[in-house]
Amino acid sequence: MADQLHLRTALGKHDHVKPLRDGRVTSPRLRFEFVDFDPLPKAFREMVRGDSLDVSEMAVVTHLLAHHYGRPIRGLAIPLWSRLPHTNLVCPVQSGVQVPSDLNGRSIGVRAYAQTSGVWVRGVLATEYGVDLDSITWGTMEDAHLPEYVDPPNTRRYTAPPGLRELMLQGEFAAIMGERVVDPAGIRPVIPDAEAIARDWIRRSGIHPINHTLTVRIALVAQHPWLAGELMALFDKAREIAIADGAEPPPAYGFAGNAGSLQCCMQFSADQKITPKVYDVAEMYYPV
Repeated sequence: MADQLHLRTALGKHDHVKPLRDGRVTSPRLRFEFVDFDPLPKAFREMVRGDSLDVSEMAVVTHLLAHHYGRPIRGLAIPLWSRLPHTNLVCPVQSGVQVPSDLNGRSIGVRAYAQTSGVWVRGVLATEYGVDLDSITWGTMEDAHLPEYVDPPNTRRYTAPPGLRELMLQGEFAAIMGERVVDPAGIRPVIPDAEAIARDWIRRSGIHPINHTLTVRIALVAQHPWLAGELMALFDKAREIAIADGAEPPPAYGFAGNAGSLQCCMQFSADQKITPKVYDVAEMYYPV
């Protein structure tokens, strides 16, 4: 339709968005033009540095930094991707690290200090296991997606090759975290029985470790006040269809149900000196 709003959109290839991608879920008001990025984080960088995208999946901490530095985007509390932080912190199989507190005073590798996965892992280490994050040197391979951001003093930048895993196996790092795909060969979780412990933590805390949500350009919502609600309805419909097709259910969508988890990530980010204060998620997400 000629009067449809045309949205250049970047999303991961998740089961719960397939009905949007394959056209089973549509709207008379808008049309998605999907633009694929490989790997997906390139889309985050384009959304916060360029202007070729209207709507994009976005790492939560990248969104936080975009808000901090005044980028004209705002979020929808649609949990598009999550991972269990306890399972993402790994060490060599033969490592002498037996409990998380053994990491105090050591070096740990992470793809980028402001990577959302790393924020969740460090938050769990500090709040659940009493790890002194300031005692650790954080080895990084990449900068943040926001060029203004500067890593804190207790970081050290490495240049690949070798990568994080190779450096750990060579003894440079006691552990690493934040790998996009964790190959189990030669490694083990630092936290014993990590998956069960993570799921128990979620049950106890009510916090779901959300890594990616959705962002949209503020100017578009200002021009089309119905847009945030329409996007939420479309994504929710796609989620319902995907679950009916057998997809693993992501957390329910919407600000009310996810504000607490997102706020926890804001708190962890401030604790870890990524932002100078704790931002209120109500400033960053539309209340739908």
